[in-house]
Amino acid sequence: MTARPSSSSPQAGAHARVALVTGASSGFGRAIAEALHERGWVVYGTTRAATDGRSPDGFSMLTMDVTSDASVSQGVAKVLAEQGRIDALVNNAGMGIAGALEDTIIEEAHAQFETNFFGMHRLCRAVLPSMRAQGSGRIVNMSSLGGVVSVPYQGFYCASKFAVEAYSEALRMEVMPFGVHVSMIEPGDYSTGFTANRRMVAAAGADSPYAGRCKRAVTQFAKDESANADIGPVARKALALLESPKPGLRNPVANAVQRVLVALRPAMPHSLFEYLVMSIYGIR
Repeated sequence: MTARPSSSSPQAGAHARVALVTGASSGFGRAIAEALHERGWVVYGTTRAATDGRSPDGFSMLTMDVTSDASVSQGVAKVLAEQGRIDALVNNAGMGIAGALEDTIIEEAHAQFETNFFGMHRLCRAVLPSMRAQGSGRIVNMSSLGGVVSVPYQGFYCASKFAVEAYSEALRMEVMPFGVHVSMIEPGDYSTGFTANRRMVAAAGADSPYAGRCKRAVTQFAKDESANADIGPVARKALALLESPKPGLRNPVANAVQRVLVALRPAMPHSLFEYLVMSIYGIR
């Protein structure tokens, strides 16, 4: 679709703004990249797979592995060489493992954090020098309601998103004096490729003492995610944050029940919270 600039479109100013969106081959990343492209942004999406440099939706695609320093540096350098600036970074690339914490070996936990947390950090470090030099920029880190409320059998995924929350809160205060604004989106359950790509830890088989409860919980995760196919609200929230003069830090995007549960969590007795969560996932 060809963008149609308006008075509020990025192309109405001195230059079209440039966005880098990681994990843009599907799901939230692709939806966000499409929304920005339609608004007139110059968009570069990233994917781990080899690409011919163009998405079916018209924006540019880069091959980038967020777990590799060299790959991230090369990708960011390419955008800067072609456009001279990066106005927005959306750290969307991510993955999820599932299984009991006791069953999770260190290598599996490392892989979870390498993508969701350290991958985000690599991208932030790579784009911040140019953003500071130009005196402006937007960074949106994809967190999760699982970064606010932890759930059983996705403990390391939630831990990686809790880390994103702490990192983003600190980074926001550090870079604000340079004209750079940091925000997070905290999605609830949505139907994306995340469900099919969720990796069970190797020890989460029938021999695990947690096998039955783990299976029930993961089945419920998938059911909840598949029930919500409209990912438009997440893309619209990203667009609003990237075009807002004063974007907020934490931005939950979820159904009413999930938002209320998270909002009431601080005032709720922990025993009640545990009862509700364990009942939801069938593990009481």
